[in-house]
Amino acid sequence: MEGGKQAHADLRSALVREVKRLAEGHTHSRVPQSDLISLTRTKIEPMVRGLFSRAEQELVLAALEKSVVVVTQESIESIILEHDHDGSAWTLANLYLGSVDAGLLAHDAERLVGLSEETTCYVTPEAFQEEPFADFVVHEAAHVFHNCKRRTVGLPETRTKEWLLDIEYRKRETFAYSCETYARIIDRATSAAERRALAEDYGRDVRITDERVDPDEVAGIVMEAASVRNGWKIIHARCAPPRRVTRTSASTTRPSPTRSPIRERALGDPPLGLTAVVERA
Repeated sequence: MEGGKQAHADLRSALVREVKRLAEGHTHSRVPQSDLISLTRTKIEPMVRGLFSRAEQELVLAALEKSVVVVTQESIESIILEHDHDGSAWTLANLYLGSVDAGLLAHDAERLVGLSEETTCYVTPEAFQEEPFADFVVHEAAHVFHNCKRRTVGLPETRTKEWLLDIEYRKRETFAYSCETYARIIDRATSAAERRALAEDYGRDVRITDERVDPDEVAGIVMEAASVRNGWKIIHARCAPPRRVTRTSASTTRPSPTRSPIRERALGDPPLGLTAVVERA
């Protein structure tokens, strides 16, 4: 037992040394100097208030505002050494290396800008750079909703309400991209007309290279969301699982022929509870 623990510790230490070797001479973007919890809350609060009932909002905000971990030169060693899972430690090492524009640990590794795991959102300093339609913090926080059970944040669970939000597995990235884009639109717009105009601008020049996502679908969701008072509800509805047909309604209600009520895990998808954001174009 002790020998196995020591071997595991030695492997993690070797990973740290290799990361430091690859990152030597490279630096990442400036780390925000403001209070991280306050900054995170400012970014995610509109989304939480739009998606949850008034009675649930503060509990969800209290959990999410402390969920962000910034992966930096100062924090990467402890992140690698202390993480419970070897695969995630390796992924986070590549996340950091990508943020300093260094070589990755493998030639086929993806350059990531964020990673959500259960209730923790790992982001690089780049996530806090303001962009017209991108917000990596909101993107990663949106993934927490389907990774986190209601009881984890102190909310009651029922047979049909186990997770903070139920998102169709294949639509999880679509949901996150839609949330971050809509968050930037409502932050920038001063009127309903301006929201719609910004959504149209996004639709004309949407840039998503993530193969798990249909850019036109995201643009359509964002356009619909920008056209109503609470666009967050539209985003959730467009990404929710198909409603199951109960016995009592089976004789009068048929499921949509284009949507299967059975959730399937696509080949090459990340493990459950682990969601990565690929580098944007």
